Amino acid sequence: MTGVTRGGCLCGAVRYSLSKAPEAYGACHCGMCRKWTGGIELGIEVAPGGITWEGEDNIATYKSSDWAERGWCRNCGSNLFWRLTAPGPMHGLLALCAGSLDTLEGLDLQSEVYIDHKPAGHAFAGDRKRMTEADVLAAVGVTPPEGG
Repeated sequence: MTGVTRGGCLCGAVRYSLSKAPEAYGACHCGMCRKWTGGIELGIEVAPGGITWEGEDNIATYKSSDWAERGWCRNCGSNLFWRLTAPGPMHGLLALCAGSLDTLEGLDLQSEVYIDHKPAGHAFAGDRKRMTEADVLAAVGVTPPEGG
């Protein structure tokens, strides 16, 4: 996909530009994302430094775990991103809410994470990369919580 590099919140108080046009998006089935979005979180990976914000003072954040935070527009409440805060090579990786892009035209669903938490009624057709919770935590270098 080429050219789709802009997006923002519902009210327009927060806008952004991506340094690289995304080619795909992924789905997260974890319980936190379900509560945060009211369904399945569809996100686009953005490397640290790959986004420029306008109206950044309108972004509020919440530390949702020991290793990540979530951001939204403090005016309209639009969810904007999940960001990795844990130290390591992936520190600062952003999962930008795909719906905040000005268009999703030409993007494909390329991955699903926390597939072991997916409700039985949620099913996407097609083959793609699928990762369990353990796979995701290992990839970002986080130790799974006790008993879970």
